[in-house]
Amino acid sequence: MKHCEEILKNLHVRTCTPQPPQGWHKLRWYGPGLLWMLSAVGTGSILFTPRVAAAYEYQLLWLLLLVVFFMWVMIREMARYSIASGQTMLEGMYSLKGPKGWAVWFILLPQLLAAGVGIAGLAGVVGSALQSFLPGNATLYAAVLIGLSTLVVAGGQYSALERISRIMALVLMVMVIAAALVVSPDTAKMAEGLVPAWPKESELYIILPWVGTILAGSMGIVWFGYWTATRGFGGGLESRDKDDECKQAAPAAEDDNKVVKSQRIKDWVKVMTGAATLGVVGGLLVITAFLILGAELLGGGDIPKGADVATDLTSLFSEVWGSWGEYLLLAAIIIALGGSVLANQDGWGRSFADMTLILTRDLRDGRKSSKTLALENWLNNKTSITLFKRKTLKRIFVVTVTGIIPVFIVLLFKDPVKVMSASGIVAALHTPFIALTALYVNRTRLAHDIRPGIIATVSMTLAGLFYLGFAGIYLWDLVAGGSGSA
Repeated sequence: MKHCEEILKNLHVRTCTPQPPQGWHKLRWYGPGLLWMLSAVGTGSILFTPRVAAAYEYQLLWLLLLVVFFMWVMIREMARYSIASGQTMLEGMYSLKGPKGWAVWFILLPQLLAAGVGIAGLAGVVGSALQSFLPGNATLYAAVLIGLSTLVVAGGQYSALERISRIMALVLMVMVIAAALVVSPDTAKMAEGLVPAWPKESELYIILPWVGTILAGSMGIVWFGYWTATRGFGGGLESRDKDDECKQAAPAAEDDNKVVKSQRIKDWVKVMTGAATLGVVGGLLVITAFLILGAELLGGGDIPKGADVATDLTSLFSEVWGSWGEYLLLAAIIIALGGSVLANQDGWGRSFADMTLILTRDLRDGRKSSKTLALENWLNNKTSITLFKRKTLKRIFVVTVTGIIPVFIVLLFKDPVKVMSASGIVAALHTPFIALTALYVNRTRLAHDIRPGIIATVSMTLAGLFYLGFAGIYLWDLVAGGSGSA
């Protein structure tokens, strides 16, 4: 009975919901969704798609479409909770029955590994690209990039550079699509690739990181919920610290009519769905274009690998437009992936800070141990730093987990593809838990008329089971001591 009362207490329709945009006014909410997704697309598209296409051409096109659909379903359900409740999905997961905060811990610990590895891999690719036309060492360039981006994000200057990186991501999108059209894709083979079939000789080590990083990756699913909330979808997040960097939309006057509030939430979900759809379609076009370039220009040849991956990929454009196209794409890759380093540092830092605040809530609500309180007071007196503050925690995680640790990784491991492959594998293994747990939160913590319907529920379940099965196959391959062949 007590558990039932707890669930009923958590069923939530947010207190204040602004009027959603109508008609053509919705369009200004859609464009940023496209740019957000393009900034998240970089790794899976630029690194892994041409590798998959070089090995299997269009045989896995059906898998690409399936993963993109599942990603659309997952990011939409993550954002639903933020819009409907005024809280993050992480806060919803914290309320689940069982050991206190178990679901949040299960996300935090693997992502600490994925963050360090992911930043190192991205920076390694940018370093190899810089080495291709500047004197110096790729590892040094990667380490310098991580250091500079850490200073920018920890210093709170990320938003000033965000626009530039997203514009370059849009330029990259246009260039890749145009190049794919110029090389004239084999439409017959593409049509064959729409029929589900598994390659006879397949390497899971090539395919799994690609699946794990298509569009947004596992933590990117969570970040889309943050993004919609900070953009003001549904009114933004209602329970934020006063010093938080998030821009909150001004709430409308409270309306006691629950039917009206519920309808407004549904309308906001529709607006968010439009933004998510446009972003996913744009991302799919970019990935498909890279698939075409890889299949047509690399198919049957050597698979791009090692520290030369960036120059291998830019050579695709030299075959289409000559040297100027090669250098233009090289610049776009450097800026777009450099922007991805900034975006990932900001996203992971913000998420880790929020998870820490959630997990230490009891300590901060008056049940703090004397030693912890003494440490916080000492730190505040000596440095004027308040430890349990979102901005402070974000800076700590940005500097350590996404700054210092990735520098050590790039110094130890020279091959950015192998580093990014490890990050992609973590994402693929972690995604089923995030998807299925988020579905459970939405089904049990939201009011009945705004929780996901039968189609969304089935689709979300299939997404979780798909990633769970894929992760199981990979783990079985590792345990069996196979070479990666399926």
